[in-house]
Amino acid sequence: MEQKIHQGRNVKRFREMLNIKQEALAYDLGEDWNQKKISMLEQKDVIEENLLKQISAVLKIPVEAFQNFDEEQAINIISNTFDNCQQPASVFYNSTINQIDQFIKLHEEKIALYERMLKEKEEMMVRLEKLIGK
Repeated sequence: MEQKIHQGRNVKRFREMLNIKQEALAYDLGEDWNQKKISMLEQKDVIEENLLKQISAVLKIPVEAFQNFDEEQAINIISNTFDNCQQPASVFYNSTINQIDQFIKLHEEKIALYERMLKEKEEMMVRLEKLIGK
């Protein structure tokens, strides 16, 4: 089942992506255009090629984009390209931390902590022996 591409909806999508109001597009298209006429244009399935060329020139988007863009296909491409948004992070991940150095540092901290604990234990034993009166 072939799905038709809605050119008017594509004009609306690209116009909104560019943050251009219907009134501004109407102004750029000429005197016989107004916001209501742009709204009606965006509801059309197929737009005449010469009008698409005018819109293309105003929005600086190729005519083919209006004629061929299919949101469902774009979503499928994006969802099949990126695995739950984890792929882009792994593509740009560049570790500047030397993992071995980090491991050695943690190991040395652990040894220092262990030595402090042993020293505190010995001090506590001395205090307890004094209390008991050995």
